[in-house]
Amino acid sequence: MQFEDLRLIEPLLQAIRAKGYDTPTPIQKQAIPHLLEGEDMFGCAQTGTGKTAAFALPVLQKLHHYVAASKNHKGGRRKQFRPIRAMILTPTRELAAQVAENFHNYGCHTGLRHTVIFGGVRQTPQVRALRKGVDVLVATPGRLLDLMNQGIISLADVEMFVLDEADRMLDMGFIHDIRKVIKQLPQQRQTLMFSATMPREIRKLADTILKNPVTVKTTPEKTTAAENIAQSLYFVESTGKTKLLERHLKESQVKRAIVFTRTKHRANKVTKQLNHSRISAEAFHSNKTQNARTRALESFKKGSVSVLVASDMAARGIDVDNISHVFNYDLPNEAETYVHRIGRTGRAGASGEAISFCSNDEHKALRDIEKLLGGPIPVQGDSP
Repeated sequence: MQFEDLRLIEPLLQAIRAKGYDTPTPIQKQAIPHLLEGEDMFGCAQTGTGKTAAFALPVLQKLHHYVAASKNHKGGRRKQFRPIRAMILTPTRELAAQVAENFHNYGCHTGLRHTVIFGGVRQTPQVRALRKGVDVLVATPGRLLDLMNQGIISLADVEMFVLDEADRMLDMGFIHDIRKVIKQLPQQRQTLMFSATMPREIRKLADTILKNPVTVKTTPEKTTAAENIAQSLYFVESTGKTKLLERHLKESQVKRAIVFTRTKHRANKVTKQLNHSRISAEAFHSNKTQNARTRALESFKKGSVSVLVASDMAARGIDVDNISHVFNYDLPNEAETYVHRIGRTGRAGASGEAISFCSNDEHKALRDIEKLLGGPIPVQGDSP
């Protein structure tokens, strides 16, 4: 199947070709036809599966008719005021920026306007963009509710609502904010909900906001740990983890790596130790200012920093190509998080390595992970 077979309009196909894409991913094949028909949807998909395009393309196509309908007959220009007709809610600033970038790339020939709003920066430029009128708004919950309370944003005309990374929303305590936003949406709307995992709380939320939804699920969780990711496990005392990490970073063919820690404090500590050993590293977590996180991510993308030390809360917004290694400095408490972490490498057909450290207090977490994977992670050796 090609993108042309999905009945997408030419302005979108033109943008897709410019990106060098020919064949839709599994979730795009499954989701796009249903979304173009106006159906509600629950999608379960990991990062890197093409999920954002799976909802961005239908949103752009369904709103495109407003461009022609509202043009000024004299000048051929669209009227200035534009009510928000599509609303995408995301948990983190980084993810919001990446979703907005997708709308920019795919919507560049449609004449539609979009903007992104999030906290941690001045609201003035965001308010200025909103007052010009936008068709698509990408937002994080805090800044959205703040601007709604100020009377700057109205959701009365929203036709399509997308709740992205719903499981991370709940993890970060946004459930009450989500409900406040939903109360301000029209009853008649198309609602899309995407989540990397499907815990009971997510299913319960889906039941309350979706109407007769189509369920789209990509690779099952147990097989998401792709064959092109070489996994390995090292049993090591907690005090020996940093030395073992440094050895791998210096000796392995590490081009670009993410190191996952359980806490923000640990991320800072590991980053400081790596830099002391002359390994270029940046910490990346929610206690960092927005500007600091943006700089760290840009340095990581450009290659001036080869290692990003991240907590899980912030890492959901990291979407960087050509990550050669993922290190689980600490094993996650939730087994599904392990699958999501290692999925940062080995993307788009490339190979990657996922190296995990397990200390004495992490054996239960390891058992849960291996149960989810359906087998043991190969043990490579103890700490030196």
